[in-house]
Amino acid sequence: MNTKLLVLIAAAALSVSACKNETPEAQQQAAEASAAADAAGAQTADAASAVGNAIEQGGEAAAAATNEAAAEMSANADAAAASADAAASEMKADAANAADAATDAAKDATADAAAAVKDGAAEVEEAAKK
Repeated sequence: MNTKLLVLIAAAALSVSACKNETPEAQQQAAEASAAADAAGAQTADAASAVGNAIEQGGEAAAAATNEAAAEMSANADAAAASADAAASEMKADAANAADAATDAAKDATADAAAAVKDGAAEVEEAAKK
C-alpha cells in the first residue's frame, strides 16, 4: 500500500509540474494537488514510523519473553540440582547406617563364634579330664 501511495504521489507531482499554470483556477488546482501530495507524503512517513515502532516493540517483547524463559529455566535447574543434592545426602546417610548395622552384626557373630569355640574347648577339656 505504501508503494502505491508513493507512485500516486509521484504521478500527481509530475502531472502538476507538467501543467501550465496560466489561469488562477489552474494555479489553485495545482496548489491543492501539491498540498494533497504533501499530505499523502506525510501520512506515508507516519505509517512508516508506526511500522518501525511496531517492529521495535515486537522485538522488545520477544527479548523480554526470552529473558523470562531463561530465568525460569535457570530456576528449574537450580531446583533440580538442590533435589539431587538432597537425594545424594540421603543415600550417603542410608549407606552409612547400613555399614554400621553390618559392622554390628559382624561383631555379634564374631562374639557368638568366640563363645561357641570357648564352650567347645571347655567341653573338650572336661571330656579329657574324665
